[in-house]
Amino acid sequence: MSNAVSRGTSPVPPARRPRLTVLSGPSGVGKSTVVAHMRKAHPEVWLSVSCTTRKPRPGERDGVQYFFVNDEEFDKLVANGELLEWAEFAGNRYGTPRQAVLDRLEAGEPVLLEIDLQGARQVRASMSDAQLVFLAPPGWDELVRRLTGRGTESPEVIERRLEVARTELAAESEFDTTLVNTSVEDVARELLALLR
Repeated sequence: MSNAVSRGTSPVPPARRPRLTVLSGPSGVGKSTVVAHMRKAHPEVWLSVSCTTRKPRPGERDGVQYFFVNDEEFDKLVANGELLEWAEFAGNRYGTPRQAVLDRLEAGEPVLLEIDLQGARQVRASMSDAQLVFLAPPGWDELVRRLTGRGTESPEVIERRLEVARTELAAESEFDTTLVNTSVEDVARELLALLR
C-alpha cells in the first residue's frame, strides 16, 4: 500500500523539513492543470497518490493514478487511522495514505496534496502545520464560464456544481494563502515557491 521509497538517508532535522502543502479550491478553477504544469517542469515535487473505491478506468494502473481498493479495505484504512483525509464523491470514496506523506516529509521532499475543501479541513485538523493554499478564479463569471463551457452536463448538474462552488469560495479565509488563477504558468511558479 505504501508508495514511499526507501532512500537510505537519515531523516531531515525538523527545522529544515518542508511543510505539507495542500492545494484546494472550487471545482473548475484549474487545480489539476496547475499541478500538471508544475510537475512537468519540476517532477521532484511529490504528489500524493490517493486510494479509491472506484474501479480503474482504461489505462489507469494501481499505484500510479490511484491505489484501487474495495470497500472493506477502505473501511480498514479509515478505522486504523491510515488516511490523512478522505471523502465520498459520486458514490466512491477517496483518501490520502498518511504514512507515505509522512515518509516523504521526513526525507525532506516537498509534498503536495490536491484535494477538495472537506479534505483540506481534515488535513488542517490532523496536521496543524500544513500549508493550505486556496486556488481562486479571477472572478465568479470566469468560474461560471469554465463550469458551463464543457457543454456535457445538464442544467441541474451545472446548478449543483455552482452551488458547491459558492460554498467553496466562501471558505477562502480558512486558507493560509490565496493564488488567483489568471495564468497557469504564473500560478504554477508561485505554488512551487510556496513548496520550497
